[in-house]
Amino acid sequence: MPTHVIVLAAGKGKRMMSDLPKVAHMAAGRTLIGWVLEAVRPIEPANTVVVLGHGSGLVSDHLPAEVTTAIQEQQLGTGHATRVGLDALGGLAPDDTILVLYGDMPLLTPELLTRLVERPDDVAARMVTSVLDDPTGYGRIVRDDSDNVVEVVEERDCDAAERAIGEVNAGVYAFRAKDLIDALAGVSNDNAQSEYYLTDVVGILVGRGQRLQPVAATPQEVIGINSQDQLAQARALLQARTNQRLMESGVWMLDPDRIYVDDSVIVEPGARIYPGVHLEGETKVGAGAQVGPDVFAIDSTIGAGSTVWYAVLRGAIVGDNCEIGPFASLRPGSVLERGSKVGTFVETKNVTLGQGAKAPHLSYLGDAKVGARTNIGAGTVTCNYDGYEKHETVIGEDVFIGSDTMLVAPVTIGDGAVTGAGSVITDDVEEGALAIERTEQREVRGYSQRRAARQAAKKAED
Repeated sequence: MPTHVIVLAAGKGKRMMSDLPKVAHMAAGRTLIGWVLEAVRPIEPANTVVVLGHGSGLVSDHLPAEVTTAIQEQQLGTGHATRVGLDALGGLAPDDTILVLYGDMPLLTPELLTRLVERPDDVAARMVTSVLDDPTGYGRIVRDDSDNVVEVVEERDCDAAERAIGEVNAGVYAFRAKDLIDALAGVSNDNAQSEYYLTDVVGILVGRGQRLQPVAATPQEVIGINSQDQLAQARALLQARTNQRLMESGVWMLDPDRIYVDDSVIVEPGARIYPGVHLEGETKVGAGAQVGPDVFAIDSTIGAGSTVWYAVLRGAIVGDNCEIGPFASLRPGSVLERGSKVGTFVETKNVTLGQGAKAPHLSYLGDAKVGARTNIGAGTVTCNYDGYEKHETVIGEDVFIGSDTMLVAPVTIGDGAVTGAGSVITDDVEEGALAIERTEQREVRGYSQRRAARQAAKKAED
């Protein structure tokens, strides 16, 4: 029978102390709810409904198109939220499986959920449980003398004996549709919070003689996020999973605990990653590339065999066998073709460097095209902004730009041309020409002696 999924994500998450809804917080490249939906994906559910409440628009922006949303207008508890989700699912067959889980559990694994939904026909519900050293905050699992689960008691409703129980309810269930719908009709709000608890369904099913099966999970898998410190702990665990997966694929890491790679990032086998590296968004690192130490790259490509260290890349494309850094900044639109170089204290923006082109140090290149094998001298600036509009600089192949050259755009430098150091180039330069723009050097003889005499006289007056 088909499986349908209800993700409960209507809570505000007050302890997060944030205007952002709890499930929209990021951890290792995905939102919390994004991790949950990723864990659900291998099950191939017939339908998935996410029940939203606080900040629904901020959450729905992160959801894939195939997910349906439903709004819990009043926060009346998890049982009520499940009813809202069931209404959105619509026509269900009695024996369909309904997977219900929370949107703030990023460490759930596909393996666990796959086991959970493999519900035998004679089982009304399966539920995930785990034994925690510190069960504070979780509902406790109450078993009878035959070790059968008979009840889930929310912590605020526990007596002293129940609080001492270490086995907790993770809040993840696989119900037979008709049993869930019937039991929800019998749930009341006669409790400390005056809410309709989904956990009460367990007691109702047991009371009706229905069969219930617990499914054991590790404490790590059932972690829910309610505060910023818990978010940081989950991020570290998720990052460890990602780094382990990459190392198993053949990626070398000097110190995995100090390397931060989003789950969306592609790192090919043979790449070498050093400490202090942050790879985010749609970044891709090619085989044999060396990244780090201390690199931040987002939505960027680093080609095979390239070296990038002590650098920032934002929306940049670095080709094969390039060299970036140290202390380089590649802004959006920067494209480095094979074998090119952007060196120390160089910034680029909306620039293409042709094959083998080099800007080794202390330069700004913006809105420019640089031809193959061209060398950009230290202190070069493409003066691309006139205070109103941006203009383009075009530099041909095999050009030598002398140190401290100002290229005032729009301007074109022909193939094989040379600019003299310290020049301000405002006009186009022909192919193979030397362009020099500076006044003739003057020499004032005896200047230093006269200057020293003036200083001595002034000091004597004082």
